[in-house]
Amino acid sequence: MTAHAQARSAASTDSSTRLIRTLTLTIFLQWLGATAIIPMLPVYIRHLGGTDTLAGVVMAAFFAAGVLFQYPLGRLADRVGRRPVLIGGLVTYGVASFSFLAPLSPSFAILLRALQGAGAGAAAVAALAMISSSVAVERRGRAFASIYGGELAGMAVGPLIGSIVGIRYMWLMFIASGLASFAACVPALRIFEPHDTANERARDARAEGMSVPLSRVRLNRSMIGAFVSGSALGLTTGVYDICWTLLLLARGASGWEIGISWTLFAVPFVLAAKPSGWLADHMDRRLLVLVGIGTSALFCATYPFIHSVPALIVLGALEALGFAAALPAVQSLLTQGSDSSEVGRVQGVFATCQTACTAIAAAGAGAAFSLAIWLPFVTVASVVIISLGVAAFIWRTVPGRVQPASVDVTQGSAGPRGDQVSPEPVQVAKPVGVSGDVQKAHRVAAIGTLLRQSGHARTGSSLGLRPIRSIRWLTGLTTRKKITAAIMTKEITAVRKLP
Repeated sequence: MTAHAQARSAASTDSSTRLIRTLTLTIFLQWLGATAIIPMLPVYIRHLGGTDTLAGVVMAAFFAAGVLFQYPLGRLADRVGRRPVLIGGLVTYGVASFSFLAPLSPSFAILLRALQGAGAGAAAVAALAMISSSVAVERRGRAFASIYGGELAGMAVGPLIGSIVGIRYMWLMFIASGLASFAACVPALRIFEPHDTANERARDARAEGMSVPLSRVRLNRSMIGAFVSGSALGLTTGVYDICWTLLLLARGASGWEIGISWTLFAVPFVLAAKPSGWLADHMDRRLLVLVGIGTSALFCATYPFIHSVPALIVLGALEALGFAAALPAVQSLLTQGSDSSEVGRVQGVFATCQTACTAIAAAGAGAAFSLAIWLPFVTVASVVIISLGVAAFIWRTVPGRVQPASVDVTQGSAGPRGDQVSPEPVQVAKPVGVSGDVQKAHRVAAIGTLLRQSGHARTGSSLGLRPIRSIRWLTGLTTRKKITAAIMTKEITAVRKLP
C-alpha cells in the first residue's frame, strides 16, 4: 500500500471513529429518556382510568408500530439519507413524549405510544444503517458493540431514575424523556456520513432529470441466517418483558430487587461491549452468535426452576454476557456482503423480524405464565434452540471470519461538474481463502464503489471510458439502468485485465 493510500486509510478510520462516538452518544441519550417512563407507564394509564388490559395494549403499541414502520423507514433511509431519518425519529419521539402532558383519554395513549415506537424504530434503523455503510467490515463488530453499549447504558440508568421518581411525578418523566430525545438531535446534527448513497442518488437524479428507483435487496445466506437469529433474540426479549417481573414476584422479590435485576442485566452488557466487538472482528462470528444466543436459551429454560431471588438476579446478569457476544456478531453477519445503498432496508427487515417476534412472545407469554410458570420460558427456549439449528444450517457455507485484503482499482474522483481529478486507489475488503468466483464478485463490488463515488458523471480515464452522454448518444439507450449496465460491462472487462 502506498503512502498516499495509507494516509487515506488513516483518514477513513478517524472519520468512522468520530461517527461511532457521535452515534453512541445519540443512542445513549435517546434510550436514557425512552426507558425512564417505562416502569411507571402502566400505572399511569391506570391513573387515567384505563384498565389493565388497556395498559397492556398501550405497551404493545410500541412494538406494533415498530413492526409496521421499520422496513418502510429503512427504505426511506436508503432513499433520502440516514441522518434525516435519524433526526426525524428523535423529533417524533420527543413530540410524542411531550403530548402525554396534554389532557387525554386513556385510549389516546395508544396512539402516542405508537408514535414513540415509530420514532425509536426510525432512529435505531438509521443509526445501524450508518454503521453498516460507513465502517469497514473488519471494524464493524466493534462499531456495533459501541452502539448497543450506548443503548444498554441508557437502559441501565433510565428505568432506575423512573422508578425512583415514581408515579407522583410522572409528568416530570415525560418532560425529561422528550428533552432527552431532542438533546440527542444535537450530536446527530453533527454527523456526516461520507458514503451516503442516498444523497448520491438524489444528486444523480437531479443531474439527469430523472427519478432513479432503488435496486432490489440482494439476499444472501449470511443475511438470511441473521434474520433467523434476530427473530430468536426477539422471542427471548418478549418473554422477559412480560414474565421476568412476574417470576420475581412469584419468588417473593421486593420492588427494589426487581429494579436492580433489570439494571444488572444492562451493566455487564455495557462493560462487555468493547471486548465483544473485538471478538466479533477477530473470531468466527457464526460461533459467537450461536453460542451467545444458545447460552441465553439455556438460562431462559432454567429460570422457572430456581427459587432463590439472589440467584435469579446473578444469573440474569451473567446471561447478559451472551447477548453482548451475539449482538455485534449478528449485525456484522447481517451486513456482510451488502451494498451500502441497501443497508437501510436490510436493517429494516432485521428490526421488523426481531420486533415482530418480541410482540408475539409478549402477547402469549402472560397467558402461558398464568397456566404454568415454566411454560413460557421453556417453550421460547425450545423454539430458540430450533431456530439456531436452522441458522447454523444456513450459515454452513458462509465465511465466519472476514480479513481485510486490498483490491486496488485506480479511479478518478469526480469534481463538481464531473471533471476528472487526480486518480486515487479504492480499498475493498474481501475474505481471505475464498473461491475465485467470490473474488470476482469483490472486484465487481470495487467497480460499483468506483461508479458511486464518481457520481456516474465520468469514469476513470485510465480505463478509457467515455462520458455517459456520449454512450447514450451512441447506443440510443434512454434509461439510466441500461446506461449503467453498459458502463459496468466495460469497467469489469478493464479490471479483469489488471494485474
